[in-house]
Amino acid sequence: MRPQTVDVRESTGRILCNPIFRAGGRKLLAKGHVLSPEDVRLLMTEGLGQVWVTELEDGEVAEDQAVSMVAQEMGCGGLEIRLAAGGRANLIATENCCVLVDDELLRQINCTSSVVIATSPNFSMAHTGQRIATVKSAPFAVAQSQLETVVSILRERGPILQARPIRRPSVGVLYTDANDGERARVLFESVMRQRLERFGAMLTFALSVTEQEEIVTRSLLHLLRARPTVILVASTTAPAGPEDVIGRAMAAAGCHLERFLAPVEPGNLFLLGYKDETPIVSAPGCFRSVKNNVVDLVLPPMLAQYRISGWEVACLGHGGLLG
Repeated sequence: MRPQTVDVRESTGRILCNPIFRAGGRKLLAKGHVLSPEDVRLLMTEGLGQVWVTELEDGEVAEDQAVSMVAQEMGCGGLEIRLAAGGRANLIATENCCVLVDDELLRQINCTSSVVIATSPNFSMAHTGQRIATVKSAPFAVAQSQLETVVSILRERGPILQARPIRRPSVGVLYTDANDGERARVLFESVMRQRLERFGAMLTFALSVTEQEEIVTRSLLHLLRARPTVILVASTTAPAGPEDVIGRAMAAAGCHLERFLAPVEPGNLFLLGYKDETPIVSAPGCFRSVKNNVVDLVLPPMLAQYRISGWEVACLGHGGLLG
């Protein structure tokens, strides 16, 4: 780029290096604006004789084009791209979704000197119309060679971000207590409904049972026949491990036990299993309060029917201290 001050009459097609304001302080033209013949006439009417501009050189790509190219390659799913002032492209959710982010690839792209990308947190829920990522370029222009490198990496390894739709999720809940399942329901039902409402999920199936292995096993199988998106086990007891009642019942129901213990506080005693593709989550103590805990971290991807692995649960430790 070649920044220079030129006569306003010779500025058509060039890029403004700074914003232009009217005498009263109102912005007339923004920094980075490409001057048209109409703009030149307007500036002359406002009494400007010279402007500070730049123009692209060979091997450079304009900022809007650069961020558009990166945005088109970096995301997929329920989103749309909207250009914004100052060399930005915003990714906007077109429906309720869970945001999935490839953190390693994001860091690699952000180490380049041409563009930077900011996203919503991995596993977070986004509502229709919410901005979930933004791409920002270096001012005015990006070296074509750097842009081609970024686009090539994204085409080979991308996308960085998925907006995975959450559509009509249903939740089955099993309330358990050592002596009386109804006690667990009374303790947890109000908080459970408030939590699910935050995620737009319907509590469509609920059972309350005494926490005995055979009874819990039968109840889980009954809930599974209703095919909910996810099953939550709200227990008044705290397991010492998957060998306790809830874990044994999940195994007896044919579940694969994916993970016990989460590096999240509150919610350490987290137990995750899968019966085929249906996740079953036990998180004792997490249904007493509406404050954020491990359930709030894992529900959005589960409601989007994304299968969380034990490794991904282990990765929740960075930022896992919630309160």
